[in-house]
This record gives sequence, structure tokens and C-alpha cells, in this order.
Amino acid sequence: MDIREKLKDLPVSRRKLLVGAAAGGGLLLAWHVWPRNYASTLAAREGEGLFGGWLVIGRNGVVTVAVPQLEMGQGIGTVLAQIAATELGADWRQIAIEPVPPGGFFANLPLAAQWSSMWEGMLGAGENADDWSVGRFAERHDFNVTAAGTSLAAYELPLREAAASARDMLTRVAADRWDLEPEQCVVQDGFVTYGPQRLSFGELVDEAAELDPPDPAPLRPTPAFEEPIPGEGNAPTAFPRLDLPSKVDGSHLFAGDIRMPGMVFASIRHGPIGLPELLRFSEDAVAGTRGVVAVVKSKRWIAAVAESWWIADRALAKMRPEFTGPGALEQIVLDTEMERAVENGPDSAERITTIGEPDALLADARMARRYDVAPAAHAPLETASATARLADGRLELWIASQAPAAARDAAAKAIGISPSDVVLYPMPAGGSFDARLEKQHAIEVAQIAAEVGRPVQLTWSRPQDLQSVPYRAPVSGEITATLGAQGQPIAWRARITGPSWMRETGHRLFDNYTTDAAREESRDMADPFVVEGSVPPYGIANVAIEHVPASVDIPTGRMRGGAHAYTGFFTESFVDELARNAGRDPFLYRMAMLSGFPRMAESLRQATRLGDWDGGQEGSGEGIAMIRMGADPETAGHIACVAHVRRGEGGVRVAQLSAVVDIGRIVNLDIARQQIEGGLVFGMGLALGAPLAFQKGHPVPRTLGDMGLPGLGDMPDMLVDFIASDAEPFDPGELGVAVAPAAIANALFSLTGKRSYRLPLNP
Repeated sequence: MDIREKLKDLPVSRRKLLVGAAAGGGLLLAWHVWPRNYASTLAAREGEGLFGGWLVIGRNGVVTVAVPQLEMGQGIGTVLAQIAATELGADWRQIAIEPVPPGGFFANLPLAAQWSSMWEGMLGAGENADDWSVGRFAERHDFNVTAAGTSLAAYELPLREAAASARDMLTRVAADRWDLEPEQCVVQDGFVTYGPQRLSFGELVDEAAELDPPDPAPLRPTPAFEEPIPGEGNAPTAFPRLDLPSKVDGSHLFAGDIRMPGMVFASIRHGPIGLPELLRFSEDAVAGTRGVVAVVKSKRWIAAVAESWWIADRALAKMRPEFTGPGALEQIVLDTEMERAVENGPDSAERITTIGEPDALLADARMARRYDVAPAAHAPLETASATARLADGRLELWIASQAPAAARDAAAKAIGISPSDVVLYPMPAGGSFDARLEKQHAIEVAQIAAEVGRPVQLTWSRPQDLQSVPYRAPVSGEITATLGAQGQPIAWRARITGPSWMRETGHRLFDNYTTDAAREESRDMADPFVVEGSVPPYGIANVAIEHVPASVDIPTGRMRGGAHAYTGFFTESFVDELARNAGRDPFLYRMAMLSGFPRMAESLRQATRLGDWDGGQEGSGEGIAMIRMGADPETAGHIACVAHVRRGEGGVRVAQLSAVVDIGRIVNLDIARQQIEGGLVFGMGLALGAPLAFQKGHPVPRTLGDMGLPGLGDMPDMLVDFIASDAEPFDPGELGVAVAPAAIANALFSLTGKRSYRLPLNP
């Protein structure tokens, strides 16, 4: 029985509990465990009714669905709206969505449980979404974070329950008017009907909103789903994206599109890595410059504020700010730090996972390979941008954030006000790839607004965005295997060397640490998130997974794909080499190890058919790879990909990517396909783009054009099919990112006969 259940059985009032707790020295404990209610941040206006905190239905029949997650291109608003429309029985044409500010009512419990090791408090932390401690933390801290593909797991059921309750309440009103039993009525296409009689939602909403909701909510037998249509990439959908029209005509507002009377614009400069503190600048250089409003400086940055962003940015260039510190980072230092960590690996490795008894078998291992992955920048299309207005002690903040409550609280602390005095308006992001988990620009825009006393919009330039968002960490992987008689591994060890990037992320997110402080706090500490995906998706009886913490002098954090984006490259490159050494078809070699994993085996088998796999013979340019995301094969996501590469003008080009995906029940087929295709392209960029290096503390390259990212002319043919499944839905957003680099690397080997052990694959 958990604490909450025990409290229910105590025959005491809240006052008695507090008095008794105080007398026994337990007042703080009582405060933390006492249950609280959290109201929805979705509001009904005149002529509207609020249902379950999730839906607002107006007299005009419009159904507005709350969206507590950041829309950053993944289509979450459309998916949540589809769930509500299906359960409610609404017509898609009457559906609208509204981003809502952070609040405990919309807590993301699965993610809070997944990340519990980073916020564990004095009462401990559970590991399941229904654990009391998880709910308590997530609700108290308005934990609406968008990350790690948890949106459906967090919000599908409560949204369905709210929509089912609304349907029941509307039906009861209609049945009462017609003198019927509610069970005799049908709800579909935005109407409650009985034979030829029908009433719209708008005609029923006033009375329905006054009723008590049913308990339990009468859910429909089947949740929202769409059947996969093999090969029909352009098949029409019954639920087209709600944000598509405004994005096409340019009326969609992103964080950088906010405008208000009297607003000014700010550009900013941060110190290079290793030179974090502002030393000097020449404010006289911009004295009297037309359009310049103010110069605002902090310990670690300087900003110019002007009537346009261009004037502000040019003013910064004229002031020539200089920074100081231990010394600007050079790439050779970073390489040396990583090499030192790898060399110390046998002594400093910490075991994360052990399956079977691998150690004795690995003593005679004959196959070992090392792989290296360079750091990478997120580089979303929209750089960090936020708008702030401070008046009468109240801060208004327009920002696109994956962690809006953390951004709100950090901004409030930076200017010495309470978080309750901050109004956060959630804006969509023009991409993120987890860059918008960071909140430094929220702190900076609040401080600038407090200094200038006017509404201000801060936008980071592209070089500043590349320099100031923590990077996907540099990582080395050493894979060792002992082989059986058929050339297949009977024991496997993956030793992953890299900084504890998720611990760093957690210290910034939950503890409001600076990047330097978060890095220092995470040094020499193992991080299970760094090795996720290292357990091979095969039937290998003896497996050891280890993390070697590396201390490096760059800030690191989570990037789309997580650890799978590099552990998948390690595993699938190694397995491909094992198959070649055994003289086996890489497809058949993998299939032989998938006994007991039918979902992965079926994905792989269908991918070879879709991609016209011909054995990956020498010179063919064919490569294959597969990924399972999730420790439990029954709830995991599965993807298998066949890549075809060829020699072309300017080098090797990816001609085709063919992927088969099993993500359980598919809610929106069109959006799932977009996510897989987008992930494959993102993975191509990680595989074939320019490696990120550092010169004088600055990342190189410093522009999108120099990063070697795939352009329209580089796009391969993409064939994506889904497997019909009634398993719980799995978010598809990161699967393509993880599978593409390995598939392309294996295809390059079959074309050239040379295997690359580094990412990016190009020098």
C-alpha cells in the first residue's frame, strides 16, 4: 500500500495531520504527501462548455482540444485531436486545437517515470507512471515536457476519457429532450441522432456542461486507429494535419513571429567554449547609432537591443566583445580527452546490464571492433527565439519550449519574481530535435526585458544557436563478441565511452544548473541513458553492457534518436561484419538470431522484399540494418531498412531507403509515415554530413550551408510500409534516425569494400 492509500485510511483532518506532523518534526513530509487537485489550464469562454479539462465545445459546434505538448513538426496536435474526435464522434471539420500553458493537470507521467533517476527527491521516486511519487512530482512541477516519444502513452487515455464523458453528457441531454434512453441514441459526425431526429453538439452544450460526468467514462470499444496501406505513400487521409493550411500559406505563427506595439529586438553573443566570461567590449563604438536602444550585459553574455534585429546584430559586431576563461577549446583537446577515457575504459567501466554469464565466455573473445562518433549539433530550422514583456511585476513570455514549466520557473528566478507571476504563451517550434529542452534563451530574454522596460524579442543567430545549444556527445563504442560454431555470437559486450549527457540534461532541466555546473556535477558518473539500445535485438544469451564516463569540455545533451542513434550504428555495423566474415547473407544471418522475436523478424523479412534485397553482394551498394527501441519486445518499436547507394557526381549518393515499421496500433498513418521519412533524412544527415569540430572554442562548421546536410537534390527514393498490429502504439519519431546510419554504412561497404568505423561516414 502506498502513502496515498494509507492517508485515505487515517481518520484525521488536514489540520490535525499538519499539527501532529509539526509536533513530530514531520511537517515537511506531511506537506509533500498531502493530496492536491490541479485544475486544467484550458478555459471555456462565453458560449462554451468545458469537458473533462480537455475539451471545449461551443454553441457554434466547434470542438477545441487541449494540446499540452510542444508542436515542433511531429504533428502531435493533429494526433491528439484525432483521438478526441474519434472518441467523441465529432466531424473532423469542426475540430480545433489550442496549445495550453503548463499545469499539473496535464502532467506527462510516463516521461516523469522514465526520467525519475534525475529528479528523485527525499521521498524517493518510482519507475512506473502510476507510482504515487511520480504523479506527485509531475503534478507539483507542471511537468508537461515533450520528449522521448511519450505523448501518446501520457495523454491518449485521459483524452479518450474526457471525450467519452462529453459524448455521454451530450447524449443524456438529447435523450431527455426526446424522452428516450441514452442507449437508444447514436453520436457521429458532430450530431446526436435517433432515427431521423438529430441535434448538433452546439444545441446541446449548455445543458450538457451542467451535468455530472459519468464514472467511469464509457469508452468506445476501439480507440482511434488507421490500417496500414502497403505502398500507398500518397493515399488520402481522413484526418489531414490541422496545422498544414496555415504553414502552407505562411500565416502560422512561430516563436519568432510575435509582434506587439513598442517591441524592440535583441541579438546576443556568448563566449566561446572555454572562454565563458565577458571581459570587455566597446560600447562607445555604437554610441549615437540610429536605432540602437540599449546594451545589456551579463557575466556570460552581451546583448544589443535595437529597433530591428539586424541593427542589433550589427551593433554587437561593432562592439567586438571579448571573453575570458581557462582557454578556448581546440579539437585536439577534445580528441585527447576521449582517447584518455577509452584507454582507461577497462578500469573505469561501470556495468549497466548483465544478461546470462558473459564474462567467462568473453575472456576468449576473438572479435572486437571500435567505433567513434563525432559530436553533432541539433541545428533546427528555427533558432532559439523568445519574446518577453515585463510590466507591474508580471512577466509575459512567448516561447517554444519542450519543457515550458522549467523555462517559466528559470525566467522568474532570473529576474526575482515568483513563477506564479509569469504567464507563458506556448508557441510552436520550427523544428527542435530536443534543442528546445534547453531554456537559456528564456532566462536571457527575461533579463533583457527587465533591463529595457519594453517588450523585447530575442533571437539567436545561427552561429550562436550552433555554439550555445549543448551538443550530441562524442562517443566511442567497443563491441566484443565470442562466436559459436556457426559464426554467430554466444557472448557480447558493448563498452560505451562518452560523457554522461543525460545527467547533464537533468541537472540543467531539474536543478536549473548552468551548462558548466551541470557538466562538472556529472563528471565520472555512469549514466544508463548513454547506453540505451546497446543490448542487441537478437537472441544472444550472454550480454554485458558497460558505460565508461568521459570528461569532456563541451556541454552535452539529448538529441533526437537518443543513444539509439549511435548504439544502433555500433551494433548493426558489427553484426554486418560478423555476417561477412562468416560468408553469410547479412539478412539470413540476422534472421537466424531472431527466434523468439517474431515482430522484429517480420519487419526484417518484409523490408528485404520491399527493398529488393539481393544478398548485398560485393559491388551491389546494398546494406541492411534493424533497430528495436524499447527493452520489452512486446511494447517496443521495430524498424528494418534496406539502403541502396551508388557512385554519382560528387561522390557516393543514397539512391533508395526502404523501411518496414512495426509501431503497434497506428493512430494517424499519414503522420507516422512523415515521422519515419523525416527520421530517415535526419539519420542521413548524421551519417553523411560534415563532422563537427572545434576551433578557438567555436564549432566548425558554423552555418547550415556548410554542414553538408541533405538537400532536395540529395533525397533518395523512400519506400515505407507499416505492419498491422494491435500492440500498444509506439512513437515513430526516432526510429528512422537510429536505423539510417547503419544501413547506409553497410551499403557503402558492399559498394566499396571499405568499412567505416566512424560517424559521420565521410571524412
